[in-house]
Amino acid sequence: MLKILYFNNKFPTHYSKKGGIFSLFFQKRVGIWVGRNYRKATKTMKKSILLTILTLFFIFCLSGCKANNKPDTKNPVTLSMWHVYGSQTTSPLNDIIDEFNKTVGKDNGITINVVSVTSSSAIDDALSASANGEPGAADMPDLFIAYPRVAEIVGIDNLLSWNDYFSDNELALFNKTFLEEGFFNDKLLMLPVAKSSEALFINKTLFERFCSKTDITADDLKSFNGLFEVVRKYYDYTKGQNFLQINDYYNYAYIGMKSFGSDFIVDGKLQLDNDIFEKIWTPLAKTAIYGGICLDEGYAASRWKTVEILANTGSTADVLYQPDEVIYSDNTTEPIESLTIPYPTFGNDSSYAIHRGGGLFSIKNEDERKNYAAYIFAKWLTAKDQNLKFVTSSGYMPVTDDALNELFDNTTIVENQSYKNLYDSLAVMNNEYTFYSLPLYSGASDTQLAFEKNVKAVLKAAHNRYIKESANDNSAKLLDNIVANSIDELKKLTSSK
Repeated sequence: MLKILYFNNKFPTHYSKKGGIFSLFFQKRVGIWVGRNYRKATKTMKKSILLTILTLFFIFCLSGCKANNKPDTKNPVTLSMWHVYGSQTTSPLNDIIDEFNKTVGKDNGITINVVSVTSSSAIDDALSASANGEPGAADMPDLFIAYPRVAEIVGIDNLLSWNDYFSDNELALFNKTFLEEGFFNDKLLMLPVAKSSEALFINKTLFERFCSKTDITADDLKSFNGLFEVVRKYYDYTKGQNFLQINDYYNYAYIGMKSFGSDFIVDGKLQLDNDIFEKIWTPLAKTAIYGGICLDEGYAASRWKTVEILANTGSTADVLYQPDEVIYSDNTTEPIESLTIPYPTFGNDSSYAIHRGGGLFSIKNEDERKNYAAYIFAKWLTAKDQNLKFVTSSGYMPVTDDALNELFDNTTIVENQSYKNLYDSLAVMNNEYTFYSLPLYSGASDTQLAFEKNVKAVLKAAHNRYIKESANDNSAKLLDNIVANSIDELKKLTSSK
């Protein structure tokens, strides 16, 4: 007879009379051993299953977090932006941003919202107000175009480091000189998106009319010595009208001293006692004090419009604002053509110019989607095709070597004739000039603004003095004395700050 026994209700064993008590004892021991190991195996299997489930759960969570770090059409972001290119209604960058929003931005769930188009100084002030939490200050934008000086205003730790997102291969495409300006130690905080230089802009129509009645030619404008002589002759010819406006005396001094192998700024201090500074100051001061250089505040383009000046030195981006007609005091108008020539030299064999233009900054955001979206937009904007389209409609230079070579090897890609003339001049400068960026030091912005203000104040006061005293003494000695005194006055104003 066969009986079935269950040990712990788990495992069956067999009993037979033939085996007797030994057989029963043996089967009990086997059953106990098997039962224990069965429970142990079951417990281990449960642990394995639990571990597998937890592993899969964490993988799912991590992949989900990683996906959430990037914007997409189901997880979109909007980045606010301030910039300086054009105006709120007419802006080459706004046009490019619209294209981005409709294409790459749309595909990746990214929208760039331009909140403000204004001047670099206005952006500086607005960023400062926002960073300091001033009453009524605007919210800090996600993206903004500014000069390197704003890093200390906003705070380096608050800014996105572009080299955490751009690969080494991607950064290698950029012009090295342009890229270096944006580094703060090992952090690339300012990404170049467009660079300008300086040039001489001339009302070609009225200048040629003046040349036809004198012995002056456009070749006289290639150096500052020749330009200043033209300014004085025009002042005499027109009985007291200005010919020239210099938009940046700080840049004039910096490049002038570089041209003679010296530095305008050393350890954050202006080198006004340097003999080279006097060398470049004297011809400028002599001309401004005699007459013919506009020393008032305001934009050169506005003075072009009303024929208050015929020429100005300034950023190549000024081409965006050059008028195509002038209006005279009797309200009659005349269409004009403009001419752009390379930045004047300082009369030696060296040709130097500033490369300028702000760069793109991004606020470091806790929402990683916004940081990645900023990278996607910046990469798209600086790619050759988009970058060339943007810069050639606004008077700037592209920022990658490939785009620079394509532009300067064939300026016919620029459709606007006035702009083409500018890029022909920039092509000459690209081949023949050495470019420098302005040094960054503590208080650089305040120092630059103070220098501009002091130069104009000193030269304007000296000009008024010369006009008054030359009525009775029109000698060259009087002019020389006032010129010599002007540099002393400038030093006093500078040292008192």
